[in-house]
Amino acid sequence: MINHGNEIKIFSGNSNRPLAEAIASKLNTTLGAMELTHFSDGEICVRFEEPIRGMDVFLIQSTSNPVNTNLMELLIMIDAARRASAGRITAVIPYFGYARQDRKARSREPITSKLVANLITSAGADRVLTMDLHCMQIQGFFDIPLDNLVGGPTLYNHFKPKVSDNFVVVSPDIGSVSRARKVAAKMDAQMAIIDKRRPKANVMEVMNIIGDVEGKDCLLVDDMIDTAGTIVQGAKALKDAGAKEIYACCTHGVLSGPAIERLADSPITELAILDTINIPKEKMLPKFKILTTAPIFAAAIENVYLDKSMSKIYD
Repeated sequence: MINHGNEIKIFSGNSNRPLAEAIASKLNTTLGAMELTHFSDGEICVRFEEPIRGMDVFLIQSTSNPVNTNLMELLIMIDAARRASAGRITAVIPYFGYARQDRKARSREPITSKLVANLITSAGADRVLTMDLHCMQIQGFFDIPLDNLVGGPTLYNHFKPKVSDNFVVVSPDIGSVSRARKVAAKMDAQMAIIDKRRPKANVMEVMNIIGDVEGKDCLLVDDMIDTAGTIVQGAKALKDAGAKEIYACCTHGVLSGPAIERLADSPITELAILDTINIPKEKMLPKFKILTTAPIFAAAIENVYLDKSMSKIYD
């Protein structure tokens, strides 16, 4: 895509190098040379092995597990680029960690999303590219431009051939209703909502299903799957309510703790996940379908580089 000069450089941290390589390939370029090493005590050292003075530098790094290590890698990469006199530094963060700590739910709690935003800004980033923030207000935590790309079109285009009169898009909880409604509208499908209550963190109890799912194929839509409690309990509730095939999709496959075991034993036929987080081979299940976000991020990077509008990418 980019073929009119050498003023752009793309580098990758250790969190999701396959996605970074795919993005670079879409842009008809290769990842820049960078030495990123960890000392025996865990300290991180970064050195760019080629000049970046005055260039448009894009640093690709998801702040996924190990979250703190990947976050520090990103911060140190940004600092190194700033001290190497990069013209503009864009932090490309396909998955933004700490996004669930976006408010004080109880007294004496931190707002860690804001802290991370401050760290990225203070390190020297000029702008941020990310995808499907868990909470939209996080955009306001940054004092630099942030583009929040959407992964929904990639997911619903994958499932669109399965749509029929007996197809229902399901929100696994009240918080995902807006997301599920948009997907249902794009797919011209019916919608249902799972009403639940959560007695404590990572523990979910289904209460009831709002909508008709009996004898229908269902698609559960969420932005992330962490321990998979919400999505699996939702799938079981749909099955108990008489649903036929149950599909699920999410942007971010965090897949921590008992997630793999739960998903393996669940009634979900297929789970589509975007590649914002690199899922190790040992965690892959036959029912997983990994969809790439490389074309979206490549188009966004090109538009940032050329100072073009991002509207079409959002659409």
